[in-house]
Amino acid sequence: MPMVMTETDRSAETQYATVDLTMTKDAAFTEFVAAHSRSLLRAAFLLTGDQQLAEDLVQDALARTYRAWNRLERLDNAAAYTRKTMYHLQVSWWRRRRVAEYVSDELPHRAAPGRDVDLEVVLHTALLRLPTAQRAAIVLRYFDDRTENEAAHILGCSRSSVKTRVRRGLATMRTLVPELEDLLT
Repeated sequence: MPMVMTETDRSAETQYATVDLTMTKDAAFTEFVAAHSRSLLRAAFLLTGDQQLAEDLVQDALARTYRAWNRLERLDNAAAYTRKTMYHLQVSWWRRRRVAEYVSDELPHRAAPGRDVDLEVVLHTALLRLPTAQRAAIVLRYFDDRTENEAAHILGCSRSSVKTRVRRGLATMRTLVPELEDLLT
């Protein structure tokens, strides 16, 4: 699973932005899901650290988006609404229960050509060790390639809070995993 948004993902999201507003609710929502599900799943995986939990998170966020579909002022806001819902659900799940982690002798996925799996595992482990708010800010800024203002809007906080969360999260990652020092500077 790639950890950054590709040009294909961006073009699919851009293509959705030109949705015909005369479509039925179901057709428009189906098109939205087709255009955004990969990037939502990728962000959810980075937030949860588990593929199945990520799929559940995306499914719950999409269900809530569907229920709110008629209330969205513009269909262009659907992606932001879904992401914000996803991040809020993750925080709620995290507060409700802690998922038991276990050590495995197997890598979680097979490497695709050109991928540095060791780096991905170290980075993923470091992300999971961060507090939820810092992890969400880092995922939005660096993996979803959002601006500080967009991240602040999605997380429902100020721009300075996003900057602080990212700065503290990166500092924590540098401390916890010294081999990331070269990547995080």
